[in-house]
Amino acid sequence: MVCLVSRTGRHLQRYDDLGRRQVVGCIPYRFKCSTDGTISDDLEVLVISSQKGQKMMFPKGGWELDESREEAALRESVEEAGVLGNVECELGRWNFISKSHGTFYEGYMFPLLVKEELDFWPEQNVRQRAWLNVKEARDVCQHWWMKEALDILVERLTSSLQQKEQNMSICSLI
Repeated sequence: MVCLVSRTGRHLQRYDDLGRRQVVGCIPYRFKCSTDGTISDDLEVLVISSQKGQKMMFPKGGWELDESREEAALRESVEEAGVLGNVECELGRWNFISKSHGTFYEGYMFPLLVKEELDFWPEQNVRQRAWLNVKEARDVCQHWWMKEALDILVERLTSSLQQKEQNMSICSLI
């Protein structure tokens, strides 16, 4: 067993040229398994509660000086949601203001194809996690910019599935 502990403090925190704190998050996702064990095209995403309440969101946190954005996204998914997987191509960059602190942020979001869900993770005592369909996740997510990232992910995955179906149709004609 490996002992995982969340990073704390802001001494390694990145800020952009305008003084905005840089944060990185991810949308953990998977395709629902059918009762017979086959994987369907039904997309599920993992949302987590905030530390201080019941607001739901995707894992995100500070991007630190000693890591890439992708490494930060994976670290946050382990610390906050207890999942491991493949960090995929960036969904985008957003500028936003924290409503609670009035602080300016620059946020990056990535998809994370989940490969493993941990039984124990650093923030399991302060967060809840839930697998939801896209509509449910969009309804409960508290941040507009995360909802936009979810929309981009759904569009990307839908386009990819449509391309695979077209390729299969072409292959069956040959």
